[in-house]
Amino acid sequence: MGILSGNPKHEPMHYGEIHQVWQFSMAAKGCISATELYRNHAGDRTLKTILGDILDQARLESKECDELLMHNGIMPAPALPARPEVELESIPAGARFGDPEIAAMIAADQSMGLVACSQVMGMSIREDIGALFAKYHATKAAISTRILRMNKEKGWLIPPPLQVKSEDLVKV
Repeated sequence: MGILSGNPKHEPMHYGEIHQVWQFSMAAKGCISATELYRNHAGDRTLKTILGDILDQARLESKECDELLMHNGIMPAPALPARPEVELESIPAGARFGDPEIAAMIAADQSMGLVACSQVMGMSIREDIGALFAKYHATKAAISTRILRMNKEKGWLIPPPLQVKSEDLVKV
């Protein structure tokens, strides 16, 4: 097998892996910034707990992807500045995200993250990179399940049109 045999950490990354890991790190940094904002706007305790877990996961993803890039001689994207903590009551009602809005935005973000992880897993030839993104995928799937459960319990879920089977109205 030549250059691609042995310890995967000593194998070179191909351009697709470099781009995807760099892009994922940048997205994680954006997630950190957005989640800090959402946490300032959130009032529900369950939502705040999930936001804290998303924040922890995004920080881990950014850190691990940046370490992988730097180990391979690639400069990662810079981190965004941290957002200051704000009291919910100090945000005017018209400028504030509501808890159902935040829940919908993080559900969509986690869904897109699952797709991104799957894409990196599918195109990676280095086993360690595929395994790293499989780990991220599993964590995002678990968080997504918690968000879905919370949205259902709180009545925040807005389902798409549901197919309800009815008897044929026209008999032929």
